[in-house]
Formats: sequence, structure tokens, C-alpha cells
Amino acid sequence: MSSTWKIYFLAIVSFLVGTSEYVISGILDKISDTMGISITSAGQLVTIFSFVYAVCTPILMALTAKIERQKLLVGALGIFVAANILSFVLPGFGLFVLARVLMALGAGMVVVTALDIAAKIAPEGKQASSIATVVMGFTTSLIIGVPLGRMIAAAYGWKSVFGFIAIIGVLAIFVLYKTIPRVKGDAPVPLSKQLALLKSRKVALGLSITFLWLGGYSIAYTYISPYLLKIAGLNEEVLSGALLAFGVASLIGSKFGGYSTDKWGVSSTLIGGMFLHIAALLLLSVTVALTNSWWLVIAVLVLWSFAAWSSGPTQQYNLIRIEPNYSGVMLGLNQSTMQLSMAAGAGIGGLAIDQVSLSSIPWFGTIGVAIAVAASFVLFSWIKGEAGKASKPQEHVLSD
Repeated sequence: MSSTWKIYFLAIVSFLVGTSEYVISGILDKISDTMGISITSAGQLVTIFSFVYAVCTPILMALTAKIERQKLLVGALGIFVAANILSFVLPGFGLFVLARVLMALGAGMVVVTALDIAAKIAPEGKQASSIATVVMGFTTSLIIGVPLGRMIAAAYGWKSVFGFIAIIGVLAIFVLYKTIPRVKGDAPVPLSKQLALLKSRKVALGLSITFLWLGGYSIAYTYISPYLLKIAGLNEEVLSGALLAFGVASLIGSKFGGYSTDKWGVSSTLIGGMFLHIAALLLLSVTVALTNSWWLVIAVLVLWSFAAWSSGPTQQYNLIRIEPNYSGVMLGLNQSTMQLSMAAGAGIGGLAIDQVSLSSIPWFGTIGVAIAVAASFVLFSWIKGEAGKASKPQEHVLSD
């Protein structure tokens, strides 16, 4: 098997992990109904998974830094598969929560190790594109994994989704063991050294933009299935199609964000995308309130997904630009921040539903994104100010 095909297989593994995380939002109403719990309680499954992923992944990767990468990937995937089996067979909400914690522990190590292996086995000059391929696998879970999970849940029950993931995961372990070459681990980077970057005001503000933008998105997205069924009035068949359209739009938005950043710059793309994000969330509320048109609701969903995910590659490049000498650490911190924001968004969305209403979640999401826009203006003014100060000595020398 060529290195290209090995990287694509790593992308499939990344897809499995992404599906296990995101599919909860697509089947939230079914979990709520069958377990006899509220939508809010079911939504906390997202909070728990994301929080454990965010906090524990950097620690586990630091502890396992010296372990050979193929062995670590197979072991982490084994933990992930075991958690999916437990999710399928164990009864009750409490045991399902424990299975989700175990799943998050395995998932974080699988994704980070897959990215590491992809970079190390890639052909010369193809490291960045190889990493992008594995990331694309994770993103594709939104496009295919969530709507497919909804369809499987409708046909066989929602627990069967995790049974299918476990079966594919077992096959993946066998293929990984046979095909992925042995790759050395890295010298461990102490967590204290990674966290020291947070003392920089630009780094802290930059990461807060990720937290607020994605947190605002997560407030609404976590509860998208019950929102579309109960507030927008979509039926089961239309919902699966809506989730598919939403996923495709996220991929197109991500691609456009990268293109726009190269062509028009970070600030224009990031702020423009977030303003469109805000407009789409407001339009969603208005459309649902004033019309019964399912196709118009789906059109607004597509606009929302496009706008939201156009900020993804732009924000990652923005963070690398802030600390170019620590790009790997910055991306790692950003991954943890993204998971924490998903956790916070799910929690805040649950409170909004309990204290206000299910129909309020796009409005609360809008507030998060709006604060992210304000933070972006402050950050870009700092960057511009520092660039101006740096250029003054050079201008003085030239005038002499």
C-alpha cells in the first residue's frame, strides 16, 4: 500500500472518530425519547465528550510521547472501539455517559496520532496536504456521518449507530496493524511550556475568538435536530436531507475560507464570515417564525453552515500567524479550545432551552459570535499597531 493510500485510510479512521462525536446532535431527540430524559440532559453528552477530549488529550499525548506511533494508534483505536461497544450494549443513561468519557479519551489520542503519522509518512513536500486529508476525514463526518447516523437510527434504533462504528473500528485496527509502518515517537513537550504561551495577550485573545465563534455555533448546532423537528416542523425524511445539505455546505465553506484568506486576507475573511454567520442565525429564527416552507429553512441552514465553517481555516492560520515559531503548539491549543467551546455551547444551549425556550437557541448563538467579532477587531488593531511600531525604526533609517 502506497503512503497516499495509507493517509487516506487514516482519514477514514478520523471520519469514524468525528462521526462518534458529532452524531449525537443528529439523534438527540431519539436519545431523549428512549431514555426518558430531557433534551437538555441529552445535550450534555456533547458537553461531557468535548470537555474530556479537550482537557485529557494534551495530557495523554504528553504521557505517551515516546511510544511508537503505530502501536499508540492501534491501542487508542482499541479504547475507542471498546467504548462504542459499551455504548451499544450497556443500559441506562449513566452507563452511556461513562462510555462517552472512555470514547473521548480514545478519540483524542486517535486523531492527534493519526495527524502525526500522516505528517511523518507523507512524501517529501506533501506533509501539509497529508495533514489536511486527515482533517478532511474528520470534517466529512459532518457531511456523511451525521445524516447517515440519523438514517441508521431511524431504521434500527439509535444505539445501532455505535454498533456499526465499533464493527468498522475493529476492521480498521486490523488494517492499521498490517499496513501502517512503525513510526518513532517524539521528545515530549512539557504542558507547562505549551501553556506558557497563554500568557501572551494576543494568544489568549486569539484563542478566545475560537471559543466564542465555535461556542456560538455549538449552542444552536447541538440541538439542531429537535429544533428542526419541533420548531421548524420538518419531518423525519426531510431532516436527514437537511443534515446532509448542512454537512456539504460546511465543506464548501471551509474550502472557501481557505481560498478567501489567501486572496483577501485574514481579517476580511474572518470578520466577514462571522457577520454572515450572525445574519444566518437571525434569518433562521425569522424564517422558522414566519414561514412553513421547509426548503427555505434548508436554504438558510446551508447559508449558516457555509458562513460558520468559512471561519475554520482562517482562524487556524490566524493563530499560526500570531506565534509562527510555535505553530504546532498553537494548533494543539486551538484543538483543545474548540472542544471546550463545543462543551460550553452545549451547556449554555441546554440552559437556554430550560430557562427560555428551544426556539431561543439561534439568538443565544448569535450573541457568542457577535462577541467573537468584537474580539477580532481588538486583536487586529493590536496586530496592526505592533506592525506599525516595528516598521518605524526601518523608516527612520531609510530617511537618513
